[in-house]
Amino acid sequence: MKRKRFTPQQISSILKEYEEGSSVDELLRKHGVSRATFYKWRQRYGGMEASELKRLKELEEENRRLKMMYSELALDYKLAREIIEKKL
Repeated sequence: MKRKRFTPQQISSILKEYEEGSSVDELLRKHGVSRATFYKWRQRYGGMEASELKRLKELEEENRRLKMMYSELALDYKLAREIIEKKL
């Protein structure tokens, strides 16, 4: 099954439609979102504006990249230590 990627603006607009009184079933059919995804968005992003949501997504992406960099550097450090220990 193909996954859709929704932009922060789209997520925010879907949540605002719900807050304005649209039914959940109607929103799910209209936007092609699963019930679980909708409630996860509502729990995680409820009450946020599109700009706040966009900033949160950017920070999550930056955090992911930094974790990846750290793991690579830690691996390089461990490998370098092993090489040095073998030479001594």
